[in-house]
Amino acid sequence: MQTVAVVLAGGSGSRFGSGEPKQLRTLAGRTLIEHCVTAFDQATGVDEVLVVAAAAITGQVGASLTGIAKLRGVIAGGASRTDSTRAALSWLLADRGRPSGPSGRDGPDCKVLFHDAARPLVDQRIIADCITALDRWQAVGVVVPSSDTVVEVAGGRISRVLRRELLGRCQTPQGFLLSVLSRAYELADADPEFARRPATDDCGVVLRYLPAVPVGAVAGSERNLKVTYPADLSVAELLLASGESAG
Repeated sequence: MQTVAVVLAGGSGSRFGSGEPKQLRTLAGRTLIEHCVTAFDQATGVDEVLVVAAAAITGQVGASLTGIAKLRGVIAGGASRTDSTRAALSWLLADRGRPSGPSGRDGPDCKVLFHDAARPLVDQRIIADCITALDRWQAVGVVVPSSDTVVEVAGGRISRVLRRELLGRCQTPQGFLLSVLSRAYELADADPEFARRPATDDCGVVLRYLPAVPVGAVAGSERNLKVTYPADLSVAELLLASGESAG
């Protein structure tokens, strides 16, 4: 079964506080998008790479990735994370000659890894583990244990302390069989409540609309950090300079 890596770079990066799109900020001489796409291009288990970028920068992103052998295309994303996933699903289904919608689920399937362009230090071990895990699971997420105690807060008061050993922090990539994630989004699109209460990631869509499909957990790495604020970019630069391995 083929594996396609989808790099999601459609966000505005408003929390980064820069006029330039965060995805185009440089880290050790390459943009965040280039770091991510190169990692998947070098992964032996990945057959193709698709980039979903903000419409205003698709041309710029495509020009910067001309040397990527596995790149199939750079397409425009949507206003939200889930809109960009929908754009990728539509492209993947059409590329395989399958219509979007229920009738498209009977065609040839593939593994799809969705990765945030804001995580430029994803390593080969995580990518390989996600691909292998999809031989057992139909959906997987990358998780690291929570080192902090997590609490619920309401009205400025701590209402509940959650069991730390049962908690984790989600990273990307998140992996799915194409047929499973496309079905979850069909159900989401038919639900008027989804627009009012959207999911923040694709595992959340599967958990909400396909509760009978278990989502496997793949071990992540603290090195696979998300660049959200300018200080995160400085941390990523230090990790690259130190040559720190994933763990």
